[in-house]
Amino acid sequence: MKRKRILTPNEVAEMLMVSPITVRQWAQKGMIEARTTAGGHRRFELEMVEEFARRMGIDIMPSNPRVLVVDDNQKFNEYLVVVLEALGGGIEVESAFDGFDAGRKVHQFKPNRILLDIMMPGLDGIQVCKAIKEDPATREIKVVAMTGHYTPELESKMLAAGAEFLLKKPFDKEEMLLACELGGSDAAEFNIT
Repeated sequence: MKRKRILTPNEVAEMLMVSPITVRQWAQKGMIEARTTAGGHRRFELEMVEEFARRMGIDIMPSNPRVLVVDDNQKFNEYLVVVLEALGGGIEVESAFDGFDAGRKVHQFKPNRILLDIMMPGLDGIQVCKAIKEDPATREIKVVAMTGHYTPELESKMLAAGAEFLLKKPFDKEEMLLACELGGSDAAEFNIT
């Protein structure tokens, strides 16, 4: 299930916790960008609504989770994508295979959670996390780091860079879901290596 990208005034009002009349007035004043359909109805692009909310300091109702999986191990990356997509509930998942690709996807896909491997060629996870947390447009993204080479020093560096949590590979599904704030699962546990 993909998240809607074009919204009605009622859907925008629900997202921003205001009345539909307020949304229509904002659109009339040009405060929030809207398109008009052939039938004369206003429609709003999700990205524009999110940008408007940030500009105005309005909290948005929790949206469907958007998870960016960043790991240079292609099979492991694809596996995590399949696991997350199988959870349902409107979760959107994208993947990136290196730090540079992650930077591009952060701005295109606009995730609200990132599963980020630390050890990658080029830009490592620590550098990627620092860049995300230093940018006002992306600093609110929840970053969950992953590593198969755990040391307390590495964990300290990753948390200092802004990650909220560090998963030690192998980890199980429950650990990953809790770290990503995607809730628990009644599904059978499995190890992710």
